[in-house]
Amino acid sequence: MKLIFATQNLHKLKEARQILTGMVELISLRELDYDDELPETGTTFESNAMQKAMHVYRKFGIDCFADDSGLSVNALNGAPGVYSARYAGVNARNEDNIAKLLLELRNESRREARLITCIALVLGGKEYYFEGEVKGTIAEEISGVAGFGYDPVFIPDGSTRSFAEMKPEEKNSISHRAQAMHKMAAFLVEQ
Repeated sequence: MKLIFATQNLHKLKEARQILTGMVELISLRELDYDDELPETGTTFESNAMQKAMHVYRKFGIDCFADDSGLSVNALNGAPGVYSARYAGVNARNEDNIAKLLLELRNESRREARLITCIALVLGGKEYYFEGEVKGTIAEEISGVAGFGYDPVFIPDGSTRSFAEMKPEEKNSISHRAQAMHKMAAFLVEQ
């Protein structure tokens, strides 16, 4: 089965290909010569994911999925949430977002957080959703060089290492995105 992954994030694309290898043939937007910004004006992970997936599905007429992911920190009332990628501003880099997060939590002892992914799949014009979540804590400082986003400061429950300190296959066995993609893959096998 062929699916477009509606993302401009090459880290997410690489991760998805590792997770879904042998199950789904992923087509990137780059392979379709599409490099426009994807719409993302929703207020929930679900609405943002479906907005992106439906936009690409309508443009190319090919079954497609998109994800929206983010970090939810208990002490920050769920922030940065759907604004995770632009927490420090519209053109913020991962480093900027992490710096703002650590600053916000500098005097906070409650550091519980969740990484959340919602995948929206458009298959034959019908809409489906798959979610994944991993609980953990926010470290007091950056550690590790692998991964992307908040990986250098997110320590999943049951581990003493951040996602950025893990090998890709280790992270992909427990990550929020992997959980959602495995749910989607199981659904696709039944179709």
